[in-house]
Amino acid sequence: MAFVKGLGTNNGNWKQNNNINNTLETVNLFPEEVTNIIYVQNGKLYQTNPSSFQSKLKAFENLPPMKCVDSGFYHFFAISDEEIPKVYGWGGNGDHQIGLNNNSTTRVDKPTLVQALNDKKIDSVHPSGYSSLLLSSEDQIVYGCGQNSSGDLGIYSGNQKSIIKLHENVVKVFSGHSEHSFIIKTDGEIYAFGYNHDGQYGNGTILTQKTPQKVKLEFAAEEISKMVSGYKMSALLTTDGRLFVSGSNNNTSFGSTLIKFTEYNQFKNQKKIIKNIAAGYGYLVYLTEDNEIWTGGNFNGNNSLKKITNLSENELSFNTIRCCDFSSFFLFRSETKSYLSQDLGKLLENGHFSDCKIKNIPVHKLLIEARLDHDFDEISKYLEESCQLKDIENLLQWIYCDEIRNQKKTIEILNHFGIQKPQKTKLLKNDLRKLLFDEETSDFTLVVQNDENEDDNEDYDEEDIEEEELAVHKFILAARSGLFLGLFQNLDKNLKKVKDYSKKSLDTIELLIAFLYTDEIPITADTDQELVKEEFEDIIEYYQLNPKIPILNIFDQCSLK
Repeated sequence: MAFVKGLGTNNGNWKQNNNINNTLETVNLFPEEVTNIIYVQNGKLYQTNPSSFQSKLKAFENLPPMKCVDSGFYHFFAISDEEIPKVYGWGGNGDHQIGLNNNSTTRVDKPTLVQALNDKKIDSVHPSGYSSLLLSSEDQIVYGCGQNSSGDLGIYSGNQKSIIKLHENVVKVFSGHSEHSFIIKTDGEIYAFGYNHDGQYGNGTILTQKTPQKVKLEFAAEEISKMVSGYKMSALLTTDGRLFVSGSNNNTSFGSTLIKFTEYNQFKNQKKIIKNIAAGYGYLVYLTEDNEIWTGGNFNGNNSLKKITNLSENELSFNTIRCCDFSSFFLFRSETKSYLSQDLGKLLENGHFSDCKIKNIPVHKLLIEARLDHDFDEISKYLEESCQLKDIENLLQWIYCDEIRNQKKTIEILNHFGIQKPQKTKLLKNDLRKLLFDEETSDFTLVVQNDENEDDNEDYDEEDIEEEELAVHKFILAARSGLFLGLFQNLDKNLKKVKDYSKKSLDTIELLIAFLYTDEIPITADTDQELVKEEFEDIIEYYQLNPKIPILNIFDQCSLK
């Protein structure tokens, strides 16, 4: 599979010596010990086959589309991408960590439906050492099962053979190749529980606790973009790219063992911004903003902080790290962008229907103003006088794609315009929602025939058809729809109105336009959902939307308002 690249050794089997290459290798073969390389690509679930010494990463068959997956020591969970998502578990089950509600501790070889979670609305899975945590964000409840000898589940109890309710009012869970975990509660407090003999909680203690213990940091929980836990250590990454670690020096290479989260001085002094982190059994992997890969801890028998390699130009899209066993890691292309940001990103490449420029970059005045909440002339003047071309290009990546590349500089620019927490308070779909059917800012009109009863009306007269006019924005529709793009390219530039010929209901066209602006379908209690769903099957093809959009699953995004 060309979308996987890796580095490292695994008991000497993958590479025949302990010297690490300075370039990532495309991975087609894996050693027998590598059993937890898993990935979801276009809905397909992939894993290495642990029964074969030379094993390709291959897809599981006869499964519904999957949308996320994660691994612990030797067990795994995935969530299906269906209207009602289901949880599947497989792998090591010696401590009932898969939660199948039976007495068997036999390894489960293929993804198996965890029926006890069918009604739990699970949307994130967190397998750890020999236990599992599963979060329902909607209910803010953590469920779990498996080993609890060190408080792995955060409760006063023994091991749990079946899924039980563990913690309430939880918004995030962080777990990994370890026997300790973290949760963030609705009050913004961070808690740790499980094994802690080396200070991996980061709260100033080395006492293992069976109930969640508060972790005090120098910044708020909302400034944490990611936390990882490995054997005897933990690491966290802030939204502005700072790295903090706690735990055994053998597994962090900090320079000393820590019992509180402490910023990594070497990265701080070099002013390096970290954009992703991952933890293996006893080591950490870091990916920097300038595309360097570093390892810390006991990686490949080398207990030091070390730059392994730089990503080459054709490797820059590899942004997901998965650590494996004791001394190898793999990089994947992560398709995390929404369909909305994918489509609007095309505007950066070709400038379709742009109406102004910033340093000769074609841009769209309305979108710039909507996202930065300032007048375009003011924005343009500041950027051209105070920012380099690369900084402006990175800012445009956020404006059009919700993607922050250079965390420090981009956030500095956004702070200048009064945007303090862009990844939480300013989202592309929310800004575009404000433009939906806005007559004041629109530059085009879509005319829709309100003729739902045409076929049933014997006295039907084409002149009696009512028409509705929907205020739209040309550049948004052109970015999202191949039909509109072709139409607008061939229309007279002075034409400001066009008729819809799809012969679908007004309700469906309005929902389609809402989807083009927000990637969401705002279903209400009065919506004829069956009719709309049926019409959407045809209308997506008619309007030539992004072919990757899973038509059958679009209504997974519906929200009743």
